[in-house]
Amino acid sequence: MRSLEADGFRRSLWGMLMVTGLLSVGASWFFFARIDLYEVSNQARLEVDQEVHPIAAWVAGRITSNGLVLGRKVHKGEVLVEQESEGERLRVEEERARLTALPARLESLRNEAAAEEQAWAEERKTASLTSDEARARQREAETAARFALGEANRYQELDKNGTVSKSESQRAEAEAGQRRASASAFLLSVDKLKSEELSKEKNHQARLAKLNSEAVLLEGEMTTTRACLKRWEYEIEKRRIHAPVSGEIAEVANVRVGSFVEEGDKFGAIVPSGALRIVAQFDPWSALGRIRAGQPSRLRLDGFPWAQYGTVSATVTKVAHEPRDGGIRVEFAVIPNFHSLIPLQHGLPGTIEVKVDRVSPAELVLRAAGKLLAMPAPGIGGNAGPQTAQR
Repeated sequence: MRSLEADGFRRSLWGMLMVTGLLSVGASWFFFARIDLYEVSNQARLEVDQEVHPIAAWVAGRITSNGLVLGRKVHKGEVLVEQESEGERLRVEEERARLTALPARLESLRNEAAAEEQAWAEERKTASLTSDEARARQREAETAARFALGEANRYQELDKNGTVSKSESQRAEAEAGQRRASASAFLLSVDKLKSEELSKEKNHQARLAKLNSEAVLLEGEMTTTRACLKRWEYEIEKRRIHAPVSGEIAEVANVRVGSFVEEGDKFGAIVPSGALRIVAQFDPWSALGRIRAGQPSRLRLDGFPWAQYGTVSATVTKVAHEPRDGGIRVEFAVIPNFHSLIPLQHGLPGTIEVKVDRVSPAELVLRAAGKLLAMPAPGIGGNAGPQTAQR
């Protein structure tokens, strides 16, 4: 009886209240607490915000000079590697020598054409004066012939009247004929001078056309020679590998002087100066619609344990909309931390975590349950997955 009297409800009540309180706290945390949800990619690395420029051979050839040194600072346009180009240099010298001689020949032809024009102007002036003189003599001969003809007619009238002798009349008639023949000769001379002038003009035009044609050919040859000279100079430049940008040589191939390289062989790479960024590849299902600009992130570098060195804080800046090589490219801006012990530089790999959402544990459990229900049962065909998800 004493035992029954000592066994009360108070101790059990306190135990029940304690268990109920713990369950209430757990249920409140389960339904109302918020947990940060992250998307993770182990394909992340630090890069400069400018593209890394590779150094490669444009053409095949033998190396004659190599100035590639790992870590060396270079400036844009600086010659880094030279290939053998002796044959091309000889062709350049040949074309330059030819181009030097052609202008003198062209100038000589132009001077000859100018002299021909000047000579023809003087010759045409002389021919004009000769023609004028011949026409003047023709007119003089025609006048004399008309006068002689009039004399002959008068002597014939006097001969009929018996005033003069027959011989005087015949002599006057002969002189008139001689004057007419002389006038005809001067007329033929004028025609001959005209014909000779036309012939000389045609010969002059032919010589001038020939000189102009030769000058045009020389000008064309000069243009062709200049083009050939530029082509061979370009061939020489292709055998001189210049730095495409200013920066630091971050990669060097084992290429020695005297070795032969093929077209496209890579010599190294130049990392330009610039701000660092983080570039990562995410699975499309985890990035599209979930990762957006402005989301906070953190990078854990593979070579620097985060427990000792900490992490690199970053912010999402750009997200690609189309997958490439099976992944979505995401870019991050690095948040400077001057107290960090990590020496940030181009090429450091690591794992990045992006905060994409804040959800309750209950929502996480429901999402996990939904994924389990969406998975097809073993031994069921490919069409069983969606049906199971619908159930």
